[in-house]
Amino acid sequence: MIRIQFVCLGNICRSPLAEGVFRHLVRQRGLENDYEIESAGTGAWHVGQAPDTRMQRTASSHGVDISRQRADQFQTRDLNRFDHIFAMDQANLDDILAMVEPHDDAAKEKVVLFRASDPKPDDFQVPDPYYGGERGFETVFGIVSRTCESILDELASEAKD
Repeated sequence: MIRIQFVCLGNICRSPLAEGVFRHLVRQRGLENDYEIESAGTGAWHVGQAPDTRMQRTASSHGVDISRQRADQFQTRDLNRFDHIFAMDQANLDDILAMVEPHDDAAKEKVVLFRASDPKPDDFQVPDPYYGGERGFETVFGIVSRTCESILDELASEAKD
């Protein structure tokens, strides 16, 4: 079982979308028993809330249902619980790495920028669409979709080795 967590700021836009898209891709490939997939936010503002309705609408328009997900906050224990932790931007990465014990190289290695696996990484940041318009949500969906595909391909390739 490979345990994966996606992390953004509030866990209502980017990371729940990544969780939903990755779960959708895993289901399409018949790999549900191989992955545990969750998401969290570095902040606690939205704990227990459903994803942003604009993100739900965008995901749904692409056949991905994230409506039953609820926001959670990233905890230090997640560093031990997950095999791969994908931060949506540099600020999230820095916040997570600040929780890692100074000599815990194993934990440091499992925390990476999500877009490090993006075939078109641009600046390696997933932009936060929260304060933007509908177009921003579509842009983020495109980034998340292709990056999740790439991550799943990479993990499947590693599993075969």
